[in-house]
Amino acid sequence: MTSPNHEDWVLMKAVAGGDEAAANQLYDRFGGLVFKSSRQTLPTRAEAEDAVQEVFVRLWKTADRYDPNRAKLVTWVMLITRRHLIDRLRRKRVRPNNISLEGDPAGRDDRESRERSSMERDERRNLLVSRVAELPALQQEVITRAYLQGFTLREVAEQLEAPLGTVKSALSRGLARLRDRLADDQRTSEA
Repeated sequence: MTSPNHEDWVLMKAVAGGDEAAANQLYDRFGGLVFKSSRQTLPTRAEAEDAVQEVFVRLWKTADRYDPNRAKLVTWVMLITRRHLIDRLRRKRVRPNNISLEGDPAGRDDRESRERSSMERDERRNLLVSRVAELPALQQEVITRAYLQGFTLREVAEQLEAPLGTVKSALSRGLARLRDRLADDQRTSEA
C-alpha cells in the first residue's frame, strides 16, 4: 500500500525526469488552485495566466527538490506559487510605467487611465488595510506578516512564539472574515 506522500514523490520524480504525462497530471491537480491564487493577487486575468505558466515552469525546474517528508505536495506548490507572486509584485513595483505610442501623443489618455487605476488601487488597499485593522490582534499579525511581509507561516509561528496550527487557524479565520466584509462592502457600493 502506498501513501499519498509517496505517490506525490513519485509524481514529482517523473516531472523532474521530463515525463510529459506527469507534468500534465501535476497541472490538472493544481492548475486551478494556482490560477485562483494568481487571480486574487494580480490585477488582470492575463497577468494571472502568465503567472500560472511561470509557476509551472518553476515547479518543473525544481521538481527534484520536492521532499514529501517536509511538506505535502499541495503545500509545496502553493509555497512556490506565493513566492513567485511576491517576486512578480516586487519586480512590478520597481519597473517604470510603460509609455503608450498609440492614442493621445501627449499621453494624456494613458496618464489619466493610470491615475484612475492608481486611485482605485489605493482605495481598495486602504479599504483592505482598514478591514484588516478590524480583525482580532492575532489574525491581523498573521495576515500582515504572511501576505504583506512575505514570511512563511512557519516563520510567523516562530516570530509569534505560537504553534503552527494556531497560526494557520488564525490565517484561515482572518481571511474568511476579510472575504465576508469585503463582499459586504462590494454589495453596499453596488446598491
